[in-house]
Amino acid sequence: MNMQVAKNTVVTLDYSVADFEGELIDAGREPLVYLHGGYDDIFPLIEEAVHDKRVGESVIVKMQPDDAFGEYDAALVQVEPRAQFPDELQVGMQFEGVPEGANDDDEDVLIYRVTEMADDKVVLDGNHPLAGMALVFTCTVTNVRPATAEEISHGHTHEGDCDDED
Repeated sequence: MNMQVAKNTVVTLDYSVADFEGELIDAGREPLVYLHGGYDDIFPLIEEAVHDKRVGESVIVKMQPDDAFGEYDAALVQVEPRAQFPDELQVGMQFEGVPEGANDDDEDVLIYRVTEMADDKVVLDGNHPLAGMALVFTCTVTNVRPATAEEISHGHTHEGDCDDED
């Protein structure tokens, strides 16, 4: 039976991501599995594009930064003293942090990447690596199945979850 992508189905997509010049950014080595139907499991433009598609059908979605990972925000770049970090620090390492000016009770925890290191300073960037970029997602539907009641109540898939019970 060849199900259509619809609300409360679990969809598996083979995908790749390129920039507008066609430069490959993410080869999508692992398929993307998400709960379809407005659960914010995937970008809304992609969800709209694959709605009503069947296994084997493909879509190409061109997305501006606002539709993807947002505009680049210079305020999310911070310079911190080198002494606050472990000895074996390298460019590309990631740390969780709260943006400057956020309250402690805010849940605004960001992943900061180390982008530069000088003698006694470290530059951290809280922007997503693809922030500010227009992207082209190419997706092929490879599987569609009904979501379980538990997946629907939790608002996400349980495929590949290790824990048997919550």
